[in-house]
Amino acid sequence: MRKLINRSGGRILVDALRTHGVDTAFGVAGESYLDVLNAFYDTPEVNLVTCRQEGGASFMAESYGKLTGKPGICFVTRGPGACNAAIGVHTAMQGSTPMILFVGQVARDQLGREAFQEIDYSQMFVPPITKWAAQIESAERIPEMLARAFQVATSGRPGPVVLALPEDMLRDEVKVSDTEKYVPIVDFPGERIMRKFSDLLMSAEKPMAILGGSGWTEEACKGFEAFAKSCNLPVATAFRRQDAINNRHDCYIGELGTGSNPKLLERVKESDLIIAVGTRLSEITTQGYTILKPPVPTQKLVHIFPSAEELGRVYQPDLAIVSDIPSFCRTLEANKSYEVEGKKWQGWLSKARQDYLDWTEIKSRDKFELDIDGVTADLRVKLPEDVIITTDAGNFSGWAQRYIRYGRPGRLLAPTSGAMGYAVPSAVAASIVCPDRTVIGMMGDGGFMMTGQELATAMHMKSKPIIMLFNNGMYGTIRMHQEKNYPNRVVATDLTNPDFTALAQSYGANGFKVTKNDDFIPALEEAMSADKASVIELVMDPEQITTRAKISEL
Repeated sequence: MRKLINRSGGRILVDALRTHGVDTAFGVAGESYLDVLNAFYDTPEVNLVTCRQEGGASFMAESYGKLTGKPGICFVTRGPGACNAAIGVHTAMQGSTPMILFVGQVARDQLGREAFQEIDYSQMFVPPITKWAAQIESAERIPEMLARAFQVATSGRPGPVVLALPEDMLRDEVKVSDTEKYVPIVDFPGERIMRKFSDLLMSAEKPMAILGGSGWTEEACKGFEAFAKSCNLPVATAFRRQDAINNRHDCYIGELGTGSNPKLLERVKESDLIIAVGTRLSEITTQGYTILKPPVPTQKLVHIFPSAEELGRVYQPDLAIVSDIPSFCRTLEANKSYEVEGKKWQGWLSKARQDYLDWTEIKSRDKFELDIDGVTADLRVKLPEDVIITTDAGNFSGWAQRYIRYGRPGRLLAPTSGAMGYAVPSAVAASIVCPDRTVIGMMGDGGFMMTGQELATAMHMKSKPIIMLFNNGMYGTIRMHQEKNYPNRVVATDLTNPDFTALAQSYGANGFKVTKNDDFIPALEEAMSADKASVIELVMDPEQITTRAKISEL
């Protein structure tokens, strides 16, 4: 039996992180958790990434969780640090991403007095912003509380946990045992459930699957692809979840997001059976709850989700299956009762697949000096199969959503919360986690100015993402809605920007300004061969507002 020795709370916490397999953490240093930082000094096994703003740090942790399936770890200081980090916590919750945010806290004898930067984080981060938020009151309970945090963040519907750390508690020296490594609690469907699933599938005339949520492992993706192929099942993906299935797969028919193919939306309405796997069937995916109308949609619904609390919350399914995604996909492979005559839906699938191929064929409609349709066509040719793409919120992302083809080993990291400022921190984190892969971060000029300072983190960590900055001098999405709803009354959406190329170079990164299509591929090739971060500024005509329309056509 291991002999217990006196350890500080900070040391116990960092040891617990190692017990649970943590290899990377993100944060901004703060005086309220100095003892944790001191323990990290003697723990080179954990790569502690120093970020430039807590919002960027929490986005990086969320991206780590999305990319690896393990909880992203973030450390911030009390008060302003926690408030800045809240955006990443919200992003993790809406994206069902496992994440643990540690927040420094005032000393215990100062609690309740509104001491300097004091906030009650168990009240600030109450569900549904998190799955659980608490404060560790004694160093003896650190191993217990961390084990619970990892368990909660990864079990059922994954999501964020917040733990507050009083600074004097972290300095306390106590003798306490470490716990065993956490094991996520998962559920899987039994034989009776799978027989009912098979019966519903066999009786359908126009079935369709919608894949979404988190927890899609390589094995699960391949398993569902094999299942879909065996029975010619059309497969769509939920908002910003295109990498749940290889988009080159013959069963893939498109994404249900912003700017979706109108023919796909009609096909969802026409379907008589929806098999929703991992997705909550959120507002964006269901187009404002119109193509599937709650509480009882006209289509029969099989809803597979890892948390029972979500099933029946908005939609009443004909069959609710509580299961994590890998377990459900393994059950599909093991249980052959789902196999049906492959020709039954061949025509239904073929037409849907052709609709997708037609929708994603890039045809330049107008002659802009820099045509984003053409840029996207060039990008699609140049991207390696295992590329990691991160996207921000904004109209520019419509080109990535519509035309880029995702699927393992390639990945898409994007905020289903619609958070601006996500793509730069996410791309920096992805390049840290996967240094040998090409990482492309796509964002608008508005989003870049929110978190672009994390380029300094990229340079510090020798991370080398390629940031594609779509510069149209405005908050494009809001401008589009203004033009539609309040024509000729534009206000608060025009932007005055810095010289982005010079700004990138001032950080020590590569900076490229692209004003015409012929210059894009040379800039991309140079960035892909570089050994440091790059920013490719794409100077857009504001008229090119969506993949389907110009501003003057709205």
